[in-house]
Amino acid sequence: MKNRIIRAIAGFFVIISLFLGHFVEPNWYWFTVFVGVNLLQSSFTNWCLMDIILTKLGVKD
Repeated sequence: MKNRIIRAIAGFFVIISLFLGHFVEPNWYWFTVFVGVNLLQSSFTNWCLMDIILTKLGVKD
């Protein structure tokens, strides 16, 4: 369950930042880069801040 929520949040962040980058300010694309780098590092280190946040909010695996 938690992994599905993390993927949904990451996808939402990417879509919103692309929208904001296109229509508001191109610097929002850096947020897209941040999300991508975060996903990449979590695949190598198995550490994800959103996983910790969701655990503290009581979301179960």
